[in-house]
Amino acid sequence: MSESGDLRTDGFARYRGADPEWASARELGLKQLTEAFANLPHDPYAPGAGRFRRYSHAVYLPWTGELSWIPGRPDPEHGSLTEYFQDDYNPEYPQTLRYFPALPADLRGNALLNRMIRFDLERVGWLEELRRTPVCCGVHLVKLSVRDHRQAAVSSPNCLHQDGGSPAAFTFAHLIGCDNVLGGENVIASPDSAGRQPDDLPSTAVLARFTLTEPLDAYAVHDHRVSHYVSPVRLGEKPSAGERCVILIGIAPFVPRP
Repeated sequence: MSESGDLRTDGFARYRGADPEWASARELGLKQLTEAFANLPHDPYAPGAGRFRRYSHAVYLPWTGELSWIPGRPDPEHGSLTEYFQDDYNPEYPQTLRYFPALPADLRGNALLNRMIRFDLERVGWLEELRRTPVCCGVHLVKLSVRDHRQAAVSSPNCLHQDGGSPAAFTFAHLIGCDNVLGGENVIASPDSAGRQPDDLPSTAVLARFTLTEPLDAYAVHDHRVSHYVSPVRLGEKPSAGERCVILIGIAPFVPRP
């Protein structure tokens, strides 16, 4: 897959969904993933933000190649919920344990989603800490959606940030679809830029600026070595609603919560 940046040497990398490696992968389950985004629940912690999401996590055993999904907490409305905790790394929800609707079983079995997870794991296998311990794979489906020109749908947090945790933590973002929106620019910057807006930084602190446009376009960051950001999205010029659909996959050594 072609890349811009090198994850091992630069702390970030880009991957192109149009590359031949993904030509057959599109047939594995892109339609099902697209349909899943059409029916995502609202983010229960951000009413009115234009944000919809599901979240589940799995454990990967590097020495066997086994990937096992962790059951969520039963919930009468969504089937199950998965806990999500970011310590103080998300300034909008410091020390807050949140619960998001989990991925349903049929989606966890989606062949393309599982190919993405293993693709990401292959890109971080050079790190010793991820070869000799169980690995946690947190899988987020996040949609930013707008219906009129007064709206702006925002990611969380709405600033440059790091996702926190282990120095062996990585975040991958895979675009599933993007239609009739303006914005959604990704920015990669120095780690000490966390908490700030990209336009407030000196040019030397900004490592890359780009926008994912094609299905399966992706990028990755080695969390403790950079900060990252995605700008809000607004409605484009077509009469239909606008949306940006991304699968975020967080990879880190598995540490059970007490």
